[in-house]
Amino acid sequence: MAFLYVTEQGAVLRKVGRRLVVEKDGQKLLDIPAGKIEGVLIFGNVQFTTQAVRLLFEQGIEMALLSRRGKLLGQLTSPNTKNITLRRAQYARSLEPLFVLSFAKSIVAGKLRNSLHFIREFQHNHPELEIGGVSDRIEALWRQTEAQTDLASLLGLEGASGRAYFQAFREMVRGTLSFEGRRRHPSPDPVNALLSFGYTLVYTEISSLLDGIGFDPYLGYYHQPSYGHATLASDLLEEFRSPLVDRFTLTLVNNRIFHEEDFFLHTGSGGLYLKDESRKRYFVEYERFVTRPMSDASGSTQTCFRKLFRRQAECLRDAVSSAGAYVAYEFSW
Repeated sequence: MAFLYVTEQGAVLRKVGRRLVVEKDGQKLLDIPAGKIEGVLIFGNVQFTTQAVRLLFEQGIEMALLSRRGKLLGQLTSPNTKNITLRRAQYARSLEPLFVLSFAKSIVAGKLRNSLHFIREFQHNHPELEIGGVSDRIEALWRQTEAQTDLASLLGLEGASGRAYFQAFREMVRGTLSFEGRRRHPSPDPVNALLSFGYTLVYTEISSLLDGIGFDPYLGYYHQPSYGHATLASDLLEEFRSPLVDRFTLTLVNNRIFHEEDFFLHTGSGGLYLKDESRKRYFVEYERFVTRPMSDASGSTQTCFRKLFRRQAECLRDAVSSAGAYVAYEFSW
C-alpha cells in the first residue's frame, strides 16, 4: 500500500463513503479508497474534516502533520494501537544496560556495514574514483563496534565513520548539483536539502509505524530521550540511511532528475528547500523507490523498503518482548 502526501496549500481532505477525497476551490484533486492507503502525510496549510480523521482511525491509518518544508509537527493515531504490554516491556528494557548496549551495537554495526557496502558497490561501478581508503577506514571502524563498552564510545565511532563516509559521498555525486560535505540545520546546498528531506520522510514513516504497532516512539535505546524527538524512530532510521536515502538521493542527483531551479532559499532559516511543484515530483520518485520490488538477503523472497520498515519494527517488538537480540537490517546488493 502507498502513502498519501497532501501538499496542495489550501486543499481539504474529506471523507466520501469509504474513500478519501482531496478538494480545493470546489475542484476534486484526488479520490482514493481508504483501504489502499497505509499512511497520510499533511504538509503545511491543508485542512481535514473530523469525518476523514474518523475514517483513518477506523482503518488503523496513521496521519502525520508536517510543516510546509517537511518538519514533523505531530501525529494522529487511533487509541486501538496502544499496546500497554509492549510499552511496559519497552520501558523495562530501557533500564537494562546490557539490552541497551546490545541493541546500540547492532544499530551502529548495521549502519556502518550498509555504508561500507554502498561505497564499495559504487566504487565497483566507478573504478576511477579513489575512495578505497575511505571504505577501508569504515571497515576498520565497523570491526570495532563489538568491542565497545558504552554508548559514548559507539557515538564516537559512528561520528568518525560518518565523517569518512561523506568524504566518499562527495566524490560519488556526479551530477551538476553542488555538495561540499554533510551539513544540516539549515541545508546550504541542494544535495544536503535532498538528504535531509529524505531522512525526515523515513523518520516520520517509521515513527508512525512504531506508534501503530504499540511502541512509544519517543523512548529510544541508542538515541537517548530528547524532548519532542521520536528517538526510537531515529534508532531504526540509522539502518536505512545509506541503502535507502543516500542511494535514492544519488539517483536523483546523478540522473539529473532535479536541478538548481527546483530549490528556493528560505530567507528566515538561510536553508535551501524544494519548491512546491518539485516536492510533488519528489514524492512520486520516493514512492517508486520505497515500493520497488527487490530480493531479500536470502535472494528468495521479494520485498521492498516499506515492507522492511515493518519487518524491522516487528523484529524490535519481538526482541523487546523477549529481552532477545535485535538484528539490524543488512542491505543485499
